[in-house]
Parts: sequence; structure tokens; C-alpha cells
Amino acid sequence: MTILYNSSLQKATFILTGFQGLEDLHGWISIPFCFIYLTVITGNLTILHVIRTDVTLHEPMYYFLAMLALTDLGLCLSTLPTVLGIFWFDAREIGIPACFTQLFFIHTLSLVESSVLLSMSIDRYVAICNPLRYSTVLTPARIVKMGLILVLRSALLILPLPFLLKRFQYCRSHVLAHAYCLHLEIMKLACSSIIVNHIYGLFVVACTVGIDSLLIFLSYALILRTVLSIASRLERLRALNTCVSHMCAVLLFYIPMIGLSLVHRFGEHLPHMVHLLMSYVYLLVPPLMNPIVYSIKTKQIRQRITKKFEFIKSLRCFQ
Repeated sequence: MTILYNSSLQKATFILTGFQGLEDLHGWISIPFCFIYLTVITGNLTILHVIRTDVTLHEPMYYFLAMLALTDLGLCLSTLPTVLGIFWFDAREIGIPACFTQLFFIHTLSLVESSVLLSMSIDRYVAICNPLRYSTVLTPARIVKMGLILVLRSALLILPLPFLLKRFQYCRSHVLAHAYCLHLEIMKLACSSIIVNHIYGLFVVACTVGIDSLLIFLSYALILRTVLSIASRLERLRALNTCVSHMCAVLLFYIPMIGLSLVHRFGEHLPHMVHLLMSYVYLLVPPLMNPIVYSIKTKQIRQRITKKFEFIKSLRCFQ
């Protein structure tokens, strides 16, 4: 396939790809994707609704959880139009402005998620290591400022990427390997040197995900040291239990990211399907599983959701 290219870059069109060789099955393949997207949207909206409507959940831990749910919701919605557009309507063409906009939101929200996970680890550190100052350190105003800083940091670091890509001429194959736009993939289609994009991309990853992961590890090292100093075994287990949901969220985010990086770096001999599935796992599994994990492992969230369903069920009984 060729690019639809006029005299200016703005009129260029990339070609998105679903599951190559399985185009006749796209209708069936769309069913699990629809289920995943519906579950992500419903689950994260439920978490947001429960936190917003229940005053007892207006605490730092749940404010950060609401940030995570909003981020997951945004990440899901940023890929939904093109993914389902290919499966349902075979809408494979995407213009450069739309492609770069999608790229911006996907990468920005991925960095925001990493930053939110760091903020949640700080929340757990203060709650366990310095509980008497918990409410004074993590005030609502300070949490709002933290949220704004996280978004601004991620957005400002990703903002140069579309402009760095815009300066290229794209004279190679313009068929993208995924159903959405990613910086690494578009960068490789350029005719000229991409060393600046490579260096800046590594700089962004090091400044965000690299630092975030190190600080998360450090916070849990300090948490573990504090927990091990507690005399009562029951109290130690109780303290660690408050971190289980967050540790699961961290693993759900970083394991697919590391796996995808390894596949891109060392898996050139692997079938294209492996690369494709790993990219979907990275983008869809954390938003899918986070609401489920927090609903199961966080007692307060589980109880509030159960009450909501019981209330809805009771209303139906009176009809």
C-alpha cells in the first residue's frame, strides 16, 4: 500500500493495520475487543462514581485511585475509535494531524499513569511510615497540585514528539503495524536521520518511567523496613494488605511495558502477531484489570459497589 501524499505533509495519510491475514475474521475479533472496551469504560466509571458519591471515600488514597481511573479511561478512549473503526468499517486511513493527535494522547496518558502510580506509592509510604502526619501532608489542595503537575510534566515532555515527526519526509512504506499511531513506529518510516527522535525518546522515558520506577521501588523498600519493625504480626499483615492493590497495579503497568520493550529490542525474529498482541496487552490490560483489582482487594470499594448493586436490585423489586 502507498501513502496518499500531496504537496504538503498535512494532506498525507497513513494506513493502519488490524490483524494481517485475518481480515475476514475482523467482525468476530471485534467481539472480545468490544467486551474489553465496555468493561474498561464501565469499570473505571463505576470506580469514579463510587468515589465521587461516597463522602467516606474522600481521602487521599481514593483521590489517587480516581486519578488512575481517569487516566485508564482516557487511554482506552484514545485507541477505541481507530481499533473498532478497522474491525467494523475497515477504516484504515488516518490523516497526519489525527495520527499525531492520537499519538500525543496515548504517550501522554501512559506517562501520566506511571506518575499516578508513583503518587500512590508516596501515599502508601506516608500512611505507613508517618501515619500521624498523613492528613496534614496529603491535603486535598496538595493532591490537586500533584495531579496538575503530573499531567503538565507528561504533556510537556510528549508535546515535542509530533513536531519532531512533522519535520520528516515519509517516502518509505506508510503502512503502520498497529491500529493506532505510536512514535517509535512512525519514526521508523522517515527517510532522513532519526537520531534526534531516538535520543529525545530515551530522555523522556528516563525522566519519567525510569525515575518513577526507581522511586516506587525506594518507597516500598522504606515501607518494608517500617513494616518489619512492627512487633505485632497481625499489624504487619494489615499494613502490607493496604499496599496489595497498588502493587498489583504497578505490576500490571510495568510488566507489559518491559515485555513490549524486550519484544521490540530482541524479538525481530518473532512473528508479527506476537508484537501486535504485546502492544494490545500493554495498552488494554492495565485499564481493564485495575478496576477489577481495586474492587476485589480494597474492602471499602468492594462494599460500596455491592451496596450500589443491592440498591439497584431493590428498586427493580418495587417496580
